[in-house]
Amino acid sequence: MASLHNRVSRKDLKEKARQDLTPRITVSFYSYFTIPHPEDFRNLWYKMLSTLGVLGRIYVAHEGINAQISCPTDHLDQLKEFIDTHPEMKGLRLNKAVDENRNSFYVLDIKVRQKIVADGITDELFSMSNKGGYVNAEQFNEMVKDPSTLVIDMRNHYEYEVGRFKTAIEIPSDTFREQLPMAADMFINDKAKQIIMYCTGGIRCEKASAWMLHKGYKNVFHLEGGIINYINQVREKNLDNHFIGKNFVFDERLGERISDDIISNCHICGEPCDVHVNCKNSSCHLLFIQCESCQSVFDGCCSVDCKSFIQLDPEEQKLKRKGIDKGKNIFNKSRERMRSLGK
Repeated sequence: MASLHNRVSRKDLKEKARQDLTPRITVSFYSYFTIPHPEDFRNLWYKMLSTLGVLGRIYVAHEGINAQISCPTDHLDQLKEFIDTHPEMKGLRLNKAVDENRNSFYVLDIKVRQKIVADGITDELFSMSNKGGYVNAEQFNEMVKDPSTLVIDMRNHYEYEVGRFKTAIEIPSDTFREQLPMAADMFINDKAKQIIMYCTGGIRCEKASAWMLHKGYKNVFHLEGGIINYINQVREKNLDNHFIGKNFVFDERLGERISDDIISNCHICGEPCDVHVNCKNSSCHLLFIQCESCQSVFDGCCSVDCKSFIQLDPEEQKLKRKGIDKGKNIFNKSRERMRSLGK
């Protein structure tokens, strides 16, 4: 019987991925539908995708599936055929990466979760059956010509910081579950306005649109397939592009270049920069923006203390790391800005 879990160290898997020259394509997809037995569903997918050489991160829950994967190009048709064996997913749109990178993932992780996107919703009356209308790239471009249209970014602050639609409004938060109630409160006086919600691939803004309708908003839409599908449509149809900067992605790339605009700054020196990195000090691992100059000065660390830490003997580092809980260590410039504004 094939193993249903990875047994190889992640360090070895990373090295194997670097050496593997197999042509790959990075795709993402999601679907809200009822999965009665998520664990069985998960095991079926793990066996099949392992056979196809697929790498990536997939969450399965009673409410559906959320996937970001790297598939060998020669096996993409087989992957589509497998997806189509599930009636609820037949013909599902696969969002192809805007900025391809062969090493976007190096391991296959398929996990059963309570939700495919953590939303914090406990209201039993809430339902995904009533959600906002889809908007494609052409419709989006037309709708934003109206200055009264609200374009709401349903991504985290560090995603918004490096790239966004030109008229987008930020919901300054670390997590989607924090954003939902914030969004419903922030626009309480604009319930009659036309609202377009967007995110990276569509999964968050689709749920957010349903939440806003649940909270009494009337004219709510969401960008079909998110930023990724929007950019692909813009390039295929030669449309005007309203997205500036970089699209943050949750894989080894940490970003897709969309336009030449650099709208953020190095978190250390303040110079224009939109390159996200993780602090090289594994007991810190802070996600932050760092320019090449500061990366050189700080040896890829976020501070002098972290730079000093990685210069210690490995055994001493191990002792000092013991008991440290990094949690979700993210530089939150947005939160600091809101504090400075007294909000």
